[in-house]
Amino acid sequence: MEQNLGKMLEHTCRTYPKRVSLIYKDTAVSYSELDRAVNAFGNRLKALGVTQGDKVAIMLPNIPEFIVAYFATLKLGAVAVTINIQSTPHELLYLLDNCDARACITAPSSAKRFEEIREGLPRLEHLITTDERPGNLSIQGSLEEESLELEMPEITGGDPAVMIYTSGLTGRPLGAVLTHGNLSTQSILLEEVLNGTPDDRGLCLIPLFHSFGAVANMLMVLEAGASLVMIDQFNLETIFRAIEGEKLTYVAAVPRVFLGMLLFEGADRYDISSLRFCITGGSAMPPEYIPMFEKKFGVMLVQGYGLTEASPACSVNRIDGVRKPRSIGLPLPGIEAQVLDEAGSRLGAGEVGELVIRGPNVMQGYYHNEQATAEVIRDGWLHTGDLARIDEEGYIFIEGLKKRMIITSGFNVYPTEIENTLRMHPAVSDARVIGKEDLMRGEIVKALIIKKEGAAVSGKDIMKHCRKYLSSYKSPREVEFVEKLD
Repeated sequence: MEQNLGKMLEHTCRTYPKRVSLIYKDTAVSYSELDRAVNAFGNRLKALGVTQGDKVAIMLPNIPEFIVAYFATLKLGAVAVTINIQSTPHELLYLLDNCDARACITAPSSAKRFEEIREGLPRLEHLITTDERPGNLSIQGSLEEESLELEMPEITGGDPAVMIYTSGLTGRPLGAVLTHGNLSTQSILLEEVLNGTPDDRGLCLIPLFHSFGAVANMLMVLEAGASLVMIDQFNLETIFRAIEGEKLTYVAAVPRVFLGMLLFEGADRYDISSLRFCITGGSAMPPEYIPMFEKKFGVMLVQGYGLTEASPACSVNRIDGVRKPRSIGLPLPGIEAQVLDEAGSRLGAGEVGELVIRGPNVMQGYYHNEQATAEVIRDGWLHTGDLARIDEEGYIFIEGLKKRMIITSGFNVYPTEIENTLRMHPAVSDARVIGKEDLMRGEIVKALIIKKEGAAVSGKDIMKHCRKYLSSYKSPREVEFVEKLD
């Protein structure tokens, strides 16, 4: 297995030069064209002085430029810091400063968010947009370059490849550093675990800045020489149209998507018989809906489990194996799973404790935070913070959360970060954030607020305040004013 993601892509492009790598807005890009675009953009980054070990932030939606920027960065030996496109200027200032970003690649519509924070980022030398505006280096321009080769430095499996920020228990996001070796273990999943072939076509739906999206929608597709179909707007009609029109063989998404498909009244108008399987992850799928989905559409829906710190996939139900209701399946090849009690002792089959993971997928650590790293990685085992049990046959069942966390639409949200933001409001005396069950999103963020005496503030005022500082998925969708907090 190649433990250099740049060489992995090169190998695929040499093996399948004429096959379609991606489709976007009715345009098909072959593997040879993708290879050329990656190398050309990599050379432009190199000309700016980007070199091995540098951090390059990528804040882009699911468009071809994301893939080009991602692999161009990796082939230089630099680190791709993938950032949520919903990030506010307040969040960006922290993220870009914390990761020591030397360059940031974004869309023109997002570039204005950097104007008010640019002075606070002395290490950020280059703001690169995906157009040809004066003063900006564009990816579009790189597609017109003739350079076909990009010289790669020596890159090993232990070298950092990607940094993805995950909310921290203390309220500050932590940068999980994933190596080429970590992510190489994930790129083989389509072929080795899901029986995939170069004829597969996947729907690129989950954001590529998300660890699940990067693996399920990009890395494992490109490693297999398969094709990915990118859509730029999320609605159920577009999804069904893409499955039928592009003869997709699989969809990987969060439960909200599959619940929406199940409840979509116009589903019968579309032929989706090309689907081989669907993968749900990011949060728990209500177990009773899985057989309903499979019966309605005649396609297998397999559930997996992972977390950013594990690159992210840890386990998945096998397509050709036994599937047990509510189980997140068996550990992936090379990955070990155990359940521990509060004292750190291993529990027996069926007993509930904290799920810990060990394997080549476990992150290198949190960037510049040895203490936080030591708290979650102990003796080589990653402590997930999830409560689970493992049966006699090795199947894992999630039973709850050990840590205080909300999972909404596949995103992890730690209440402390939101509570700190709420307390910044001049009318708020104290606040507590909880998760409220929601069928489509799993949970939504709800804020319980104690107002300062005499303060006049509405729930809408609170939500508006939060949206100024927090990405929309973190902002409360419900606000309740209370006299005391439990």
